[in-house]
Amino acid sequence: MISVAIDGPAGAGKSTIARAVAQKLGYLYVDTGALYRAIGLYARRQGADPAQGEQVCPLLPQIQLSLRYVDGVQHVTLNGEDVSEDIRLPEMSSAASQVSAIPQVRDFLFDLQQNLAQEHNVVMDGRDIGTVVLPQAQVKIYLTATPQERARRRHLELLGKGIDQSYDQVLQDVLQRDYNDSHRAVAPLKQAQDAVCIDTTGLDFEQSLQTVYQHILSRQAQV
Repeated sequence: MISVAIDGPAGAGKSTIARAVAQKLGYLYVDTGALYRAIGLYARRQGADPAQGEQVCPLLPQIQLSLRYVDGVQHVTLNGEDVSEDIRLPEMSSAASQVSAIPQVRDFLFDLQQNLAQEHNVVMDGRDIGTVVLPQAQVKIYLTATPQERARRRHLELLGKGIDQSYDQVLQDVLQRDYNDSHRAVAPLKQAQDAVCIDTTGLDFEQSLQTVYQHILSRQAQV
């Protein structure tokens, strides 16, 4: 099996590009961030603080997560409910970052992620895929862009969904997420030593996609 690990900060376009490049390659796309968002969603629904491990950990045995694909689009199922839309609400970004800092949550999802990579050719994106989840991945990419560029993209995405959040607030959220993800004690966001860094600042989606796709092809040829 071939594994492609794409890491990077929030708003770098990892999910969008990973999904598209997986489709071009005919690989299974695994959006690990969606899994953390689902746990954050469940914690909030249960009245738990996603930042408090002592509140979140007792909930983990109650959680059943699965990924399914409809016409190539990933759907996240939480205890039998499709929560693909709910986990994309703005507040779920913070909840995902908070629960991802809890070691027991990372352990809870670790086997699911590794099993998918053992059974399929995968493109998997997240914060610690190349460093922790799939350290033996044949292709590792660290996808990034400036905080201002990532906030601009996220702001446009939210406006397109009818969510009225100011650019300044989105930028503040991006900077806070960057700090949280890179300073957490467990599996912090960082570039794997053997990953190539691709900065998409100033690139449109097609240019970013082609850059990533061509790098994957060149690495595959070396495997």
